[in-house]
Amino acid sequence: MFKKNSQHLTAFILVLFIHLSPLKGIAQNTEYHGFKCTDFKFEGYNAKVVFPQNAEAGRHWIWRARFWGHEPQTEIALLKKGFHVVFIDAPELCGNKEAVELWNHFYAYLLKTYQLNEKTVLEGFSRGGLYIYNWGSENTEKVACIYADAPVCDINSWPGGKGKGKGSPDDWKLHLKVYQQTEESMKDFKGMPIYNARKLALAHVPALHVCGAVDDAVPIEENSYLVQKVYQEAGGDMKIIVKEGIGHHPHSLKDPAPIVNFILSHTAPNLLDAALPFNAKMAINFRGNIDNSRVKFEKDKVGKVAFLGGSITTNHGWRDSISNYLQKRFPDTHFEFINAGIASTGSTPGAFRLNRDVLSKGTIDLLFEEAAVNDATNGVEPQRQVRGMEGIIRHALKSNPKMDIVMLHFVDQDKMADYNNGKVPEVIQQHEKVASHYQITSINLAKEVNDRILNGEFSWRGDFKDLHPSPFGQALYFRTLKYFFEKSWADNSEKRQKNKIIPSKKFDKYSYSEGTFIAPDKAEIITGWSLTKDWTPKKSSTRNGFVHVPVLEAEQPEAMIKLKFKGSIIGMLITSGPDAGILAYSIDGAPYKTIDQFTTWSDQLHLPWLLILEDELSKGKHTLILKTDPSKNPRSKGFACRIHQFTVNN
Repeated sequence: MFKKNSQHLTAFILVLFIHLSPLKGIAQNTEYHGFKCTDFKFEGYNAKVVFPQNAEAGRHWIWRARFWGHEPQTEIALLKKGFHVVFIDAPELCGNKEAVELWNHFYAYLLKTYQLNEKTVLEGFSRGGLYIYNWGSENTEKVACIYADAPVCDINSWPGGKGKGKGSPDDWKLHLKVYQQTEESMKDFKGMPIYNARKLALAHVPALHVCGAVDDAVPIEENSYLVQKVYQEAGGDMKIIVKEGIGHHPHSLKDPAPIVNFILSHTAPNLLDAALPFNAKMAINFRGNIDNSRVKFEKDKVGKVAFLGGSITTNHGWRDSISNYLQKRFPDTHFEFINAGIASTGSTPGAFRLNRDVLSKGTIDLLFEEAAVNDATNGVEPQRQVRGMEGIIRHALKSNPKMDIVMLHFVDQDKMADYNNGKVPEVIQQHEKVASHYQITSINLAKEVNDRILNGEFSWRGDFKDLHPSPFGQALYFRTLKYFFEKSWADNSEKRQKNKIIPSKKFDKYSYSEGTFIAPDKAEIITGWSLTKDWTPKKSSTRNGFVHVPVLEAEQPEAMIKLKFKGSIIGMLITSGPDAGILAYSIDGAPYKTIDQFTTWSDQLHLPWLLILEDELSKGKHTLILKTDPSKNPRSKGFACRIHQFTVNN
């Protein structure tokens, strides 16, 4: 009796041993972010299964390849939704045929043991991309969708380092060995994602990649973009979320919702959370109100709307859409729309040309101001970003205390990179100081665009295209601005205009709020300069408004002029072309200082540029001596200086 029972007990233990560990080792229960995890050996390799507290009806699961536990936010979110998470680690196989065979066995074991869904979600970080694509391409009917994060898709790129990437020599040797290839044969090797992804595309298996734009380990151009091309050519569905300014790390997204939603939409759409309203990702800082302009448009049936900024303002797009919107909203109102955009200019030139280009047109009811792109790309130092922007806002409100002003922060890739690295772009920080001081509404389109890209709504490369937005981008800008107007004017009970409260003190006492121009003919020519009444460049292009105009010009070294002026600021609005030189200047007999006119873009263009020589002078009369210096920038072809206007705070 005892012997018989002992035999039964031994058999039971043996069955349990085999069930828990297919070859050897008894399973251990651990914890994974609050969820039960079973750790065991499968055919000699470390394996894991993580269990949700309540499995969802379809028993869906996500299969992680390599780097267990790294950036686990997607897996945690799916566990909360009822997904299982599984993992098997075979690092020395590098995703080769042997690894594919191992995964085949593991897949069969998982379905039999845990009754999981026949279709899995494949998740591959970095070199994990080789595992999921190599296995998935041989098992397309078993794959619900693919989530790959900065994945290796071409072994020649990583670890080979045959392109832009830095590569890994030791890993390259290992991959050649396990794939049974040589340096020469790898040129024709097809057993990797940039080729076999076609099978998945043809089988209509959707894919999502999340990549850093500046990844120098696994360059996106040599990996994910090539897979995307294969998918597109095969009619497949693939999306890439590109994180500007991010390299190979950090992986994933801080908010994994776009990844989770992608996976759920292809597995368990009933578990998707309700979609957020389209305005949820808008970044509008409502300050005060813009009732004055509405009251004026409705009551007086006339309106002046001005747009001050750079090329994103002067070009067709959002500005035209806003003009059309206002005209349709107030059909009986006669509008004058003033396009005061000048390409390449930011807040500092804006402060000095505000009077000439905007306020001289009459009483402005509504002003749009944008300078965040050019202030940053032109390298304007933070203090002058404040002084220029405050110069515009304070001067505008002084001219008409009833004026409504909207400050816009447009997007560029550098701003997106800042946000992705956890920083608010410097220029936006500085401009926001002014907006807050004067209680001006600001609309941060840079943040909105970046957030929407990270949300997988569209891409910079394929949709937005450039800091000069595509029609798609222009439409997005308009949509947000239209929402701002609809929200601001939802309550039209106010029937009277009210003066804005202008702070008694400037935010920066040296701001350019009294900025204006002095014509170039006011300077006294000492030697070597001449006044050209109708200047046009001999070569190279220029900007509208800066050709066929008067220019004070010198082309040789040691040319000298003198200018007497009043105020705390002295500067010059110039065109900086291929022959722009270095200037030496002295104010009130002080030792000479030098300033280089040559810019990053001068060799291509006679660029409108505003040079501030001094902006903290004492109030009163001053004398400027300016001369062309015999030294020059190595990239410059000459010593020239061409002055359109002098700038002062009068």
